[in-house]
Amino acid sequence: MGKARIDKAFKEVLERGDKAFVPYIMAGDGGLDALKEQILFLQESGATAVELGIPFSDPVADGPIIQEAGLRALANGTSLAGVLTSLEEWKETRTIPIVLMTYFNLIYAYGVEEFAQRCENVGVDGLIIPDLPLEEEEEISPIFEKYEIALIRLVAPTSPRNRIEKIAGRTEGFLYAVTVKGTTGVRTQYEAGLAEYLQHLKEFSSAPVLAGFGVSTPEQVAELSSYCDGVIVGSKIVDLLAKGEREEISELIAAAKKNVIQSL
Repeated sequence: MGKARIDKAFKEVLERGDKAFVPYIMAGDGGLDALKEQILFLQESGATAVELGIPFSDPVADGPIIQEAGLRALANGTSLAGVLTSLEEWKETRTIPIVLMTYFNLIYAYGVEEFAQRCENVGVDGLIIPDLPLEEEEEISPIFEKYEIALIRLVAPTSPRNRIEKIAGRTEGFLYAVTVKGTTGVRTQYEAGLAEYLQHLKEFSSAPVLAGFGVSTPEQVAELSSYCDGVIVGSKIVDLLAKGEREEISELIAAAKKNVIQSL
């Protein structure tokens, strides 16, 4: 399904007037045996897609909560190959799109074409590779295109206008709009000009624009969603999953619904 499944999922959500909600979880945090249940819970709770992090020893975009989750997953023996095998075992059970968030080193070590083919086989629909700059993706993007795997690009508030235009024009699935200057993590407030920044991105991107980094409360979900097409929530979801606080996760997802956004 790949790109088509992501596009369909976002279209359905946005056409009914809701906003997209993409939770991030760390594969193997709590053991790979828990992965199926975690993703199906998010699917049943109304998430639009799941961003599934692959643990890596030297992350560059992850804040402390996600770093700690990655270390727990590595201590559990989680590997990229193991995650892909797990996804394959129950791919017929899920309908929600799966987007892997991984660093390029792991893909390179696996073999780019072998990795892309494996993603297609196990039901991975998209990729986020935060350390792969636009200038260095041309040799590999045709491979992901061949297997219909969406390559989701990130844009930062520090990006100049011409770079924003290039990234927005090439993204697939959705445009990941980083909202802060720094790593992931819970924030209590955002910098001035965020609304204008997100609305500006929508002018350049034909794909949905989702705000990520620092989103941690239902109020923030509703506020940021009002400026763009939805949100990505990572550190807060990882923390709540680790604590077993599922009701709060459901409340975050529900905050992206039309009736909730309008009431806040």
